[in-house]
Amino acid sequence: MATLVVLVAVFMTNLDLWIVNVALPAMGTAFSGGGAGATLGSLSWVLNAYAITLAALLVVAGRAGDRMGQRPVFLAGIAVFTLASLGCALAPDLGTLVVARVVQAVGAAAQIPTSLALLLATVPAERRTHATRSWAAVGGLAAAAGPVAGGLLVEIDWRWVFAVNVPIGIAALVAGRSVLPRPTTREAGPLPDLLGALLVVSSVAALSGALVQAPDWGWTSGGTVLLLAVAVIGGAGFVLRSLRHPHPLFELHLLRLPRFGAANAGSFLFGVAFAIMLLSNVLWCQEVWHWSALRTGVALVPGPALVPVVTLLTARTAQRFGHGPLVAAGGLLFTAGMVWRAGFASVDPDYLRDLLPSQVMTGTGVGLALGTLVAAGVHALPGHRAATGSALVNSVRQISATVGVAVLVAVVGSHVGAASRQDFRIAWYVAAVLSLATSVIGVRLSRGGGPARTAPVAAKESEADTQALA
Repeated sequence: MATLVVLVAVFMTNLDLWIVNVALPAMGTAFSGGGAGATLGSLSWVLNAYAITLAALLVVAGRAGDRMGQRPVFLAGIAVFTLASLGCALAPDLGTLVVARVVQAVGAAAQIPTSLALLLATVPAERRTHATRSWAAVGGLAAAAGPVAGGLLVEIDWRWVFAVNVPIGIAALVAGRSVLPRPTTREAGPLPDLLGALLVVSSVAALSGALVQAPDWGWTSGGTVLLLAVAVIGGAGFVLRSLRHPHPLFELHLLRLPRFGAANAGSFLFGVAFAIMLLSNVLWCQEVWHWSALRTGVALVPGPALVPVVTLLTARTAQRFGHGPLVAAGGLLFTAGMVWRAGFASVDPDYLRDLLPSQVMTGTGVGLALGTLVAAGVHALPGHRAATGSALVNSVRQISATVGVAVLVAVVGSHVGAASRQDFRIAWYVAAVLSLATSVIGVRLSRGGGPARTAPVAAKESEADTQALA
């Protein structure tokens, strides 16, 4: 029962990442009374506010769980996420919805890092590997179910995309209070740099705002230049503070590890391309082909459904040949899928010729590359830095999703109905270039050797980290 509670809560937070994309056009229609509220630029904050907040708070929430206990932080996360989901469902305007999404991300941040710790505490040591794989597989299951679930719920009303979380959250909260274990081991260390979290939120939000608003304001307008300046200053301040603070939000010195730094660079580039692909497909189906949300959701199933299948089937390949070849192959397949879309996309719906082949190629590419990049980064770290490095990797993925959405808006424009086929083609070519760059990083990882080569590097980094902490 404890395992079921944890996996249900993780499924709920992962599902939310997918179903909101399908519901975005319906939200635009609902909030069209305010004029500007219906633009893609404004709607993008429904996605970006969540991702930015989650990226900034993952480390903080994880450390809070270590200090206050995984169980209370996890249950508090479920409660906050559930209440915020109700707030999203009842939001009277777009601004309220975005604020509720920020609160929702706070709840998700409390759940994600503590869920795995609780899951491992519920099973005997010999079953922990299986439990970890189950925890990871939930994300793939949510990815496969998300588009269809979102389409079905939007057919009723887009607000059900959020309202469906309420009964699930209440059930998980009630059951969790009874069955979740109470780990006794706690850390006494301080929380990470909270000002650093504020700086990274400000920087990424300003960069996203500049990209989103530039099509309407102009790239040389005062507002765009000001946001870009805030992004640069905030980013520089965050880096300097992280390098000097005794307990930084992100331990950026870990990026000096060649394989860890390369894996994070690949995760960022591939994450931007992935976000462009995901949202552009939704917008193309609903705004250009004028398909319903349900039909769109069903059409988008093949890509996400292939991700967990490919990941599972290639697990032994990664162990035998290392991470690099899989990342390189995945980047190339994703590039091919984006180039295919750019070449064959037509305003007249032709699913079998246009979208389906692209879905198959990009889904296979994501299955090969995305999880492998995360594994490559974590495996390149010394054991006592694995948790910290994992948090950094996941935060990078969230930031890349934010940048990807903002780049798509910058290319296509805030008014999707006025966007041309050429605008979407540019966005797909941008995604293709980014995924091709990821493939190059995969080649570099291949030259560095497979997983067995990480041990000497990890040992050296472990010694350096011990000296730094001392």
